[in-house]
Amino acid sequence: MVGPRPPRPSFPSSSGEPSLRRLGVGGGRPERPVRAQLVVAIVSALTIVAVPLYLMHRPSGGSTAKQEKAPAVVVSAPLPAPSASAETKRSERIQLARAERVRCGNGTRPTLEGGLCDRLVAFEEALANAIVDTEECAPRPKRPETINHVLRLDFEKRTLHVFPGASGDLRGTEARRATECVKRALAQPDWTVPHLYRHYVIAILATYLPEPVDVDASTPRFE
Repeated sequence: MVGPRPPRPSFPSSSGEPSLRRLGVGGGRPERPVRAQLVVAIVSALTIVAVPLYLMHRPSGGSTAKQEKAPAVVVSAPLPAPSASAETKRSERIQLARAERVRCGNGTRPTLEGGLCDRLVAFEEALANAIVDTEECAPRPKRPETINHVLRLDFEKRTLHVFPGASGDLRGTEARRATECVKRALAQPDWTVPHLYRHYVIAILATYLPEPVDVDASTPRFE
């Protein structure tokens, strides 16, 4: 009868690790599945949060289409004032103030103030020269008197009108006679000059001085 076998001696591994680690029981290998599950959970959570945020903040197709279809606004620059064609005439008995832009606009009654109107240099000089050229129609006062010559223009109908304004000293028959002469003296205007509006009102205040006294003729001579 054969007796029990003697126990086999166990030999330590060459690396000095216990036998359980060699059999796969110990060590860090079981931690890898846990890490993988943790990474998957984090990615899933970020995806769940990011997708609604993107859907909330993304630009809508309707607003983009409206922006593409919106027409561009073009701002037109003011037209430059025409250059002076001739110098204003002078008179010893008539003093002219600077031409004033009173009103302008496109309606029947222009409502824009003069500071918003573009200058019409050609018409301003034509009005000033017509006032000087009609000195024979001008009043001959004993003291300085003024007439405000107002020029109204209509570029669409190509008509003009001259009348005495309220700011002058003379506004009666004598003033109307002077402005009628000025209107007749106005040369045929150039209606093709650059302008921004249909109607313009321009005024020039003219001061009429008394005629100079001939000292030699008024002084009596004694022989």
